[in-house]
Parts: sequence; C-alpha cells; structure tokens
Amino acid sequence: MIVTALKTLALIALGTVVSAVLANAQPPVVDWEKQKVETLEHFRSLVRIDTSNPPGNETKAVEYLKRVLEAEGIPTKTFSLDPTRANLVARLKGNGSKRPILILAHTDVVAVQLEKWQVDPFGAVIKDGYIWGRGTVDDKDILTANLMVMLLLKRSGITLDRDVIFLAESGEETDPTDVGIKFMVEQHFDEINAEFALTEGGATTIENGRVTAVQIATTEKAPRRVRLVVNGSSGHGSVPRLDNALTHLGGAVQKVGSWQTPMRLNDTTRTYFEKLASISSPEKAARYNGLLDPNRQSAIQQYLAEFEPSHYSMLRTSVVPTILKAGVGANVIPSEAEATIDIRVLPDEDVAKFYEEMKRVIGDPAVQIVPIISSRPIAPPSKLDSEMYRALEAAGKRQYPGSTVLPGMLNGYTDMALLRARGIQSYGFGSALTLNDRTNFGAHSDVERIPETSLYKAVQFLWDAVSSVAGHK
Repeated sequence: MIVTALKTLALIALGTVVSAVLANAQPPVVDWEKQKVETLEHFRSLVRIDTSNPPGNETKAVEYLKRVLEAEGIPTKTFSLDPTRANLVARLKGNGSKRPILILAHTDVVAVQLEKWQVDPFGAVIKDGYIWGRGTVDDKDILTANLMVMLLLKRSGITLDRDVIFLAESGEETDPTDVGIKFMVEQHFDEINAEFALTEGGATTIENGRVTAVQIATTEKAPRRVRLVVNGSSGHGSVPRLDNALTHLGGAVQKVGSWQTPMRLNDTTRTYFEKLASISSPEKAARYNGLLDPNRQSAIQQYLAEFEPSHYSMLRTSVVPTILKAGVGANVIPSEAEATIDIRVLPDEDVAKFYEEMKRVIGDPAVQIVPIISSRPIAPPSKLDSEMYRALEAAGKRQYPGSTVLPGMLNGYTDMALLRARGIQSYGFGSALTLNDRTNFGAHSDVERIPETSLYKAVQFLWDAVSSVAGHK
C-alpha cells in the first residue's frame, strides 16, 4: 500500500511538472479582437507621419515609437548620422540561454505624386475595407506589427529564452543606405546582433477570398550594375566612321539584352517551384516540375520569359539594359556612348567570372565594362531547416488554414542582405494581398493601400512565430 501510494504521489508530481512545462511552452493567449483598436491607432498614426525619402525625416516616426515603447517600460536607444534621420533600438531581455531575435522595419517611404491620389496619402483614410496611404504596404504595416509584438510580449510577462530586439531603421528606400542599416551594421552591430531576423520581403497571397500561399523570403539577388562605355572619333554626321561609338554600343546592348544566362536552382528556388507545383493547375505544375527536363527545358524557359518573367528571372542572374547616354546633335557623331546595365546576380554567383563571360558575349574590344559600386553584399541564403523557418511555416499554417507555406528568392533586394552577410539568418514576410492589390496598390505604386483585416493578421502571424521561438520552453 505504501509503495502504491508513493507511486501515485510520484505520478501526480510528474504530471504537475509536465503540465507546468507544457503551459510555459505555449505562448500566452491573446484576445486579438481587443488588440484591433490599438493596432489600428498605431498604424494610422505612423502612416500620418510623412517620412517621404528624400528627405526622410524618419526621426519624427522614431519619436512616436519611443514614446509608445517607453510608456510600457521598454527602454530605447537612438542612433543617427543625421539628427533628422534617426534609428531606434529597443530590447526585451531574455534569460540568455539562446541568441536574440531581431525584428526590424524601415520608417521611410517613397515619394508621392499627389495628383494620382483620390485621398490624402498621409491621411490613413479607411475606405472600402482598406486603409489608404503611403507606406501602408511598404513598410509601416511591418513596423506596426513589430511594435505590437513588443508591447504584447512586455504585457504578457512571458519568460523569454532569447532577447527580442526591435529596430526601426531609416534610409531603406535609397542606395547607398549609409544612414540606416549600413550604419547600424558597421558601427552599432552589437546593438542588433542576433541569431534570427524578421522583416519585410515575403508575400502572402489572397485568391478568391482566402489565403492560398505564404511565401517566406529566405534569399535574394544582389545588384551588380555596370556601365558599357565606348569611345570613338567624333565628327560630322554626314561622314560615316567605323569607330562610331553608338554603333558599337548598340551592338553590345543588343547582345547582353538578349543573352539567356544559365539557369541555376538553389535550395530555396528548388523548394519554391516544387511547392508551387503542388498548388498550381496541372498545366502550370507540369512546367514547374519540368524545369530540369532537358527535353522540355528550352520551351519552358521561353514560356516563362514571355508570360512569367519574374519566375524566369528567379532562375538566373538577370541582365537588363536600363539607360542609354550619347550624342549632342542629330548631325554630330559622339565621341563617347554608354549604357547602364542592371545586373541582379544569384547568391552564389562569381561576379568576376560573370563579367568575363559578359565580355565574351559582347565580343567587341571597343566596349569597356565598368562596374558600378554597390553597397549590397552578396550573402548566402538563410536556412530552411532552422528553428525560425520551422516556426514561420507553422505560424503560416495556423494563421492561414489551408495555405501552403513556401520559401522564396527575391529578384530585388532588401536590407536583409547586410544582415545575412554578418551571419544572421534572416527571413522576410508580408501582409496578405490579392494580385490586384500587389500590382496596382502595392509597394511603390502610384496609390498604396492594405486590407484592414490583413494588418491585424500580420500582427498575429508575427506574434505566433516570435513568441514560439523566443518563449521559454
């Protein structure tokens, strides 16, 4: 009897411990309906702060964020090269058993053309189920989600295994980014050093009223632009010259513009197309699954180039002529002509070898390839088997039931490049938008807007991922 009683007591004690551990492993329950009012208030307040870049004036947004965070007892620090363009860092301390998580967003927005807007671009007008305003998609939705997660973590009293670092950065919309992420990485890296970083860059897609795909950005191309420069003899337009700079340049531009660079998959793009095929129509799935089929590859590549250019670009280092400069008059042969070529290289591209291959493709010694300095480093992709990616995948499935979560490579670039180059596993996410939203009312569009419901869901998604990875297990 005594032995039985002791066993029973032991089982009760074990059950109590297990229950406590499981309870501590689960993030606190949040009344999301209750959070909508505060989320909307902060979002509209931030959109109403005009941080158009240029000139930026991001310090105005930093002052707002500083007031909100410090009112909750969350200490902040500001760092700036320019007092009008400050960066803000806030940190919630964990027990130090694991490395920190960095959640970041930029506070600047692109300029507006007032004549394109039917509402005040800095009014945060609510209309037709949308919140309208510059920065609603790029990037003050992510900024607001980050802010709300910090506030909720603080209020919940959740025990953290990791510090959670909040960064509001300036100057993302210009290159070079001296006042923002470049400044923070080069001069204040200890303030933002982390194992994982989360920011903009992903895409959550709404089709027929429901979210079908949650794309997490795990890598991106890097810009490596060049100028093609040709020098020749100037002279009267009535006398043809064999060394006409425009003739040589025109030939070079035609060759690089039509150059189909080699297709190359990495872990991200391979997984992306495999998962994309699983949710596509049979016809599209056959194309995505046939990318490596030597008998079909050429036809598939041609189809993608014509009808799905973003996917075509995702498969290779892209080369696109963008600017031509030459000539002073219709009857004058110019002595110099140049073209700017926008090259976006894959994460594993050997740039020096690529330039050599470009020289071979052009095949004209009169054409010089002059690299343009870029502040964006080439960095390896973030891992698909990390704790954070798995958490983002789980959060996507929980927050958007029935959706497919897939990794993505950006053809453009973000500030994650500078973080990945310093060893921080960085992942991009995005608010849920329809194709029409993203095409006509998305980042850098003439008019910008976000579905109100998507704003709230972005907060929940981020909270889910951050609390599960940072929370004490």
